[in-house]
Amino acid sequence: MGDQVILTIGNGMMGDDGAGPLLASLLERSPAPGWRVVDGGSAPENVMHRVRAAEPSLALVFDAVDMGLTPGEVRLVDDRLIADRPVMTTHNLPVGLLIASLRETIPDVRLLGVQPAVVAFGYPMSSEIERAVRDVHGRLSSGTLLSAWPSLVAAEGSGDASSATAPSDRLFSCEGVGR
Repeated sequence: MGDQVILTIGNGMMGDDGAGPLLASLLERSPAPGWRVVDGGSAPENVMHRVRAAEPSLALVFDAVDMGLTPGEVRLVDDRLIADRPVMTTHNLPVGLLIASLRETIPDVRLLGVQPAVVAFGYPMSSEIERAVRDVHGRLSSGTLLSAWPSLVAAEGSGDASSATAPSDRLFSCEGVGR
């Protein structure tokens, strides 16, 4: 097994949906020890073969995800919130299907989401999201364990989400946020 891989997802021309490409750029310029980056852009299915070829022990998928939180908040998203529901997405392949596909060959696949403020064509990235992405880069670079990030988890026995800071019953990979 190889290093850990972070697969970033997003479109830099869609406001806060550019969070993934920004993190990829930061990691390419200043790599985080133990991490390889694969920039999936808005069609991550086109680079899944690169993630698989690295044979990572962990693949971390990073995307702007509407979790009903304050813009810029970052969460590890519980699988139960994406496994059984169609996730609205601005990408060609819904994140849940992408993760399920990666799990066919990678033992540990997780979703790290940042709450966007505005996802619309031609809008700039909000300052909250840029700060959050730079913080994610700093944490990865310093070796912060994923377990140190707060989680958005499904309540026991349900698909409803709960969090230490804000409950949410929705999970969307960007579509329609702030428009």
